[in-house]
Amino acid sequence: MAVVDVSEALKSLSSTMESVEAVLDLKTMRDEIASLEERAASPNLWDDPESAQQVTSRLSLLQGQVRKVEELRARIDDLEVLFELAESESDAEARREADAELVAVKKAVDELEVRTLLSGEYDQREAMVSIRAEAGGVDAADFAEQLQRMYLRWAERRGYPTEVLDTSYAEEAGIKSTTFTVKAPYAYGTLSVEQGTHRMVRISPYDNQGRRQTSFAGVEVLPVVEQTDHIEVPENEIRVDVFRSSGPGGQSVNTTDSAVRITHLPTGITVSCQNEKSQIQNRAAAMRVLQARLLARQREEEQAKMDALKGDGGNSWGNQMRSYVLQPYQMVKDLRTEHEVGNPQAVLDGDIDDFLEAGIRWRKQRDK
Repeated sequence: MAVVDVSEALKSLSSTMESVEAVLDLKTMRDEIASLEERAASPNLWDDPESAQQVTSRLSLLQGQVRKVEELRARIDDLEVLFELAESESDAEARREADAELVAVKKAVDELEVRTLLSGEYDQREAMVSIRAEAGGVDAADFAEQLQRMYLRWAERRGYPTEVLDTSYAEEAGIKSTTFTVKAPYAYGTLSVEQGTHRMVRISPYDNQGRRQTSFAGVEVLPVVEQTDHIEVPENEIRVDVFRSSGPGGQSVNTTDSAVRITHLPTGITVSCQNEKSQIQNRAAAMRVLQARLLARQREEEQAKMDALKGDGGNSWGNQMRSYVLQPYQMVKDLRTEHEVGNPQAVLDGDIDDFLEAGIRWRKQRDK
């Protein structure tokens, strides 16, 4: 990298950080932190546990955001010194270290810039992801399980806790459906661009004639419901059924009828949970899923009214959105953003950050 290139790269990084800082409005964030710290120091804070939880969670989120911005700004400032030292001492090793740090800082700044695009009402929430096998028989069930693994691996790489709430296994292989949560700030805003129909083309391992098969799986991403959402579900509007939990191949996970299925009678929405050890825990988890789906339904109805007023008929971006082709060539391509890579296995192992970034930028541009 020529010296002039380094100068331009540092100037570009600094300019991007200035834009990020302006969007985040660090002064307002610091003022809110000071106010929250004052509330958190109150001896009566935990008299209202729900309010206390909101205060501490918001405080932790803002402190983390400000700390990340300050650390990145310091790393950019240090980069100029690193390059100057390497140049003045003609130190090839120091230059390699500076080049590597420049690449790392640019990646971190790009990620932070994308984060500033997540400004939707629920974007800061944790995410609830549901995957279901669609057309394609046993291949679709296997594909659905691969998608589940892809998202869980992505979360694991980033250190995000996850919780599988329910999995319905297919008879031969794979899964019929699954629901799990990703417990991290902005998980919903980040993963919401994954919603839609995913398509896989490959030589089927389940076809004894070795033919190429196309299979489909649907991904739904919802924000995790919080206490402030006020999604009330009266007892007379639900039917609760209990059944025995089961694992792959029909094996019993436990010997009690602890799994719970809840049907919301007015809408027909049905959810289930079988991964907790007790019926009470499974019911509570299933209610969280039901509330999230009712919240999404409420948002969709509000959006439909707005679309009708605008006369644009809404949008259909949630339909088929990505193809994973393993045969006759290897490629994963997003059909909305045109972003593509030639290593499907890496993507299925959780390397989806570039797809997420492209999707977030595409959505922001589309919504302008």
